[in-house]
Amino acid sequence: MATEIRKPETAGTPAPRYRDPFAEMRAEMERAFDAFLGRNFVGRPTLPYAASPALLAPDIDIRENDKEIVLEAELPGIDEKDVAVVVKNGTLQLKGEKKVERDETKDAWHLSERSYGAFERSFQLPDGVDEDNIKASFEKGVLRIAMPKIPEKTPAEKKIAIGKT
Repeated sequence: MATEIRKPETAGTPAPRYRDPFAEMRAEMERAFDAFLGRNFVGRPTLPYAASPALLAPDIDIRENDKEIVLEAELPGIDEKDVAVVVKNGTLQLKGEKKVERDETKDAWHLSERSYGAFERSFQLPDGVDEDNIKASFEKGVLRIAMPKIPEKTPAEKKIAIGKT
């Protein structure tokens, strides 16, 4: 005699789908990068774009030769009068501010990637820098600070006669 075999019915639950175990972690890391960099993961600024002092820190080049140490800072869009160079307790400080100069009543802004606000950078001066003769100049958006070195004194050579005791 033939017996009828029936499959058990599932109560309408769909078959389990594959779930990427790292997807949530990847999304959280992207959110952390976005928050830290102020940008989305592919490098475009997020809206609204908030300026922070870290984003306004000027790019610096420092080079040295036998006579001096030269620091150059890129400060595009900043006037010379809005920059201060201060030497205090063996530390060189650069301070400045990039001011907003746009008229919101005339134009409708859709995107602004330019940063505005104050910045400050400090550098510990090495031994041997003549702090009293540091000179600064500003030309074409580049601040140049020349820090002369104190000439090293070479000990005088003295010949000592060898005698009998």
